[in-house]
Amino acid sequence: MKAKCGLCGKSKKLTKTSCCNNWICDDTDKYVMFSYVRNSCYRNHDRYTLCSYHNIENHKGNWLTCKKCIKDFDTEDYVWRGTNEFNFKKLSNPPKFEPTHCSECDVIIKRGYEGYTSLPNGKYLCEICGSKHLSELAKERLSN
Repeated sequence: MKAKCGLCGKSKKLTKTSCCNNWICDDTDKYVMFSYVRNSCYRNHDRYTLCSYHNIENHKGNWLTCKKCIKDFDTEDYVWRGTNEFNFKKLSNPPKFEPTHCSECDVIIKRGYEGYTSLPNGKYLCEICGSKHLSELAKERLSN
């Protein structure tokens, strides 16, 4: 049987992941720096999963039960990194969490997928409210 990428199913130009030894597209060359697009199976698994993080940080044992991984992320980020579509295996019983809300307009921010601003006081702004604040700051600085 011909090897296929465990994420997208393609069978051309494959490599094995260093973290979990699964077949994956060897497609990092397609990623354009600072584009933030998620079109590379290898890069997505490498950057956005607990599996890869666990390996990069040299944690012991299985990432699915790793106490260090749990401590290294807030619950929302931990759950996203353990259940997103860039994983070969997913957390089967992820912890519950309250989703992040914009501190201005109260919209739910999907932090794994959407742009947002993290404020020094621990609060978050959605992309729209964050852009407004950035524009206001820029105007203040230009007028001084």
